[in-house]
Amino acid sequence: MNWLRRHWPRLHLRTLLFGIFLFVAGLPGLSAVFLRVYENTLVRQTEAELVAQGAALAAAAGGRFAVVPKPEPASPRMSSFSRYDSAPDPGYYKPEPPRIDLNSDEILPERPDPVSGPPPAKADAEKAAQLSPILAQTARTTLASIILTDARGTILTGEWAGRSYAHVPEVQRAMAGNAVTLLRRNGDYEARYAFEWLSRAAALRVHHARPILVDGKVTGVLLLSRSSRALFRGMYEDRGKIALGFSGILAILVLLTMLLHRTIARPIEALSRATGGVALGRGDIPEPPATAAIEIQNLYRDFRDMAEVIARRSRYLKDFAAAVSHEFKTPLAGIRGGVELIEDHGASMSEADLKRFLSNITADADRLSALVRRLLDLARADMARPEASDASDVATLAVRLADGLAAPGFEVESDLPLALPCVAMAPETLETVLTGLIENARQAGASRVTLSARKEPEAISLTIADNGPGIAPADAARMFEPFFTTRRSEGGTGLGLAIARSLVEAHLGSIDLLPGTSGTTIAIRLPVAPAGMDSASAAV
Repeated sequence: MNWLRRHWPRLHLRTLLFGIFLFVAGLPGLSAVFLRVYENTLVRQTEAELVAQGAALAAAAGGRFAVVPKPEPASPRMSSFSRYDSAPDPGYYKPEPPRIDLNSDEILPERPDPVSGPPPAKADAEKAAQLSPILAQTARTTLASIILTDARGTILTGEWAGRSYAHVPEVQRAMAGNAVTLLRRNGDYEARYAFEWLSRAAALRVHHARPILVDGKVTGVLLLSRSSRALFRGMYEDRGKIALGFSGILAILVLLTMLLHRTIARPIEALSRATGGVALGRGDIPEPPATAAIEIQNLYRDFRDMAEVIARRSRYLKDFAAAVSHEFKTPLAGIRGGVELIEDHGASMSEADLKRFLSNITADADRLSALVRRLLDLARADMARPEASDASDVATLAVRLADGLAAPGFEVESDLPLALPCVAMAPETLETVLTGLIENARQAGASRVTLSARKEPEAISLTIADNGPGIAPADAARMFEPFFTTRRSEGGTGLGLAIARSLVEAHLGSIDLLPGTSGTTIAIRLPVAPAGMDSASAAV
C-alpha cells in the first residue's frame, strides 16, 4: 500500500473519470470472456441447432420405420389440411430449450469406439439405406456428425455399420425414450488461435442423442455431434457489431467525461484559482457556474462565506490589536512617566507628591491587571464551544439572580413564565452573561432592572431592560465593540459586553440593543435545548 502511494501518478479529475468509465464499460466484455457468458451462448446455440436437426430427422426416420403408415384422423377442430389455418390445441407445441451450461455441466471423455453387437434386422438396414442420402445431405450442410442406430444400439449407417453403441450413456438414455444433450472432449482438437486457451469450449463437442419413436415405441436412435463456434472466431465474425458497439460506448464515455468535466472538474479548477487569489488578499470567490452540480454550487457558496468570515475576522484582529495597543499604551505611559519623575526628582519631592505619583502608578498597574483579566475572559468566550448536554432553566435562574443581585436602591425583577423550555447554554455561562448585563445597568446608574422572556419557534427571547440614562445614539452602534466604554475614568475596560456577545454567539444565539425612548433594553435570543432536557433535569 505504501508503494502504491509513493508511485501513484498525479492525475486530472477528467482523466480519472474517463478511466473509471472506460473500466466500467469494459466490465461486461471482461465478464463475457472470463465468466463464459458469450461462450456459453455459443454452446447453447449449437445445442439448439442439433436439437432442431435431430427432431426433423427423427420425424423423417419415424415415417420410414413405421410398419403401416397411419394417416392422421380428421378432427372437427383440426384436419391435416387445416392444421396451420386454425388454432392448435393447448399444449400442442412443445419446444425443447437448451440445457447445456459450461459452468456446471460435467465434461465427459471423448465418446468411446463402438463394440461388437447383434446384427441389425434386414428391414432396419433397408430403411437405413433409404435414409442415408438424407443424413449425408444434412451433415454436408450443417457440418454435424450424424449416426443412426436401431432400437438395440446397433449402428446402421457409416463406417461403423454393424457395430454397437449400446454401451454409450447417451445412447442408453435415448433407447429408453429420452432425448439427451451432453458435452464431451474432442480428441482431434488442435489450437488455431493465440488466445484460444482462454476458451473452455474450444476442445469440446456437443453430443445430442434422440430416440426415433413410432407409435410411442423406440425404433432407433439418432446420434448428432458438432463442435460449437469458437469464441474468438465468433468474436471475429461479429467484429463489425463489436467495433460499432465499442465505438458507440467510447463516444458516450467521452461525452459523459466532458459533461462531468464541465459540471465538476472545471468549476473546481476555477474555485482553486479563486481561493489562491483570496489567500493572497486579491479578488473574491466568483458566482458558481450555472452548469455546475448542486454540490459544487454549494461549495462555491461555502467558500465565499468562509472567505467573508476570514476577512471579517482578519479586520477584527487588526482592529483588536490596535485597540489593545492603545489601551495598554496609556497606563504604560503613565507608569513610565511616574517612574521617570520619581527617579529624576524623587529626592526633592515632597511626601505628598511622592504618594500621589505612586498612587497613579498603582492605579495604572491595576488597570493593566484588569485589562489582562478581561482579555483572558474574552479569549475564553471566543473559544467557548457548546456541549450537546448544555441546558439552563431560564425562569429559575432569573429568580435566583433577582434575589442575589438586588441591593438597597437597586431592584431586580423577574417577570418570566415558569413554563419556559430550557435553553441550549450551560447554567454557569448564562449566569455570567446575565450577571454582567445587570452589573452594567447598575454601574450606569439604573435603579431597576426587569428580566422578561417569550417563547419563539425553536428559541427563547430574553429581555433585560433598565431605567437608567440609556445609550446615546452615537454610541449605540459601538456598544458591543471591545474596549469601547463610556466609563473609562471609572475603571471600565469596555470588554464586558464584548464577552457577553462572544458567549452568546458561541452558543448559536444573538444579542442586540433594542431601540427605546428611555433606559437601555438588551435582547438575547438563545436556541431551545434538545428534546429530553426539561426544567427538572437542567442544572442551575
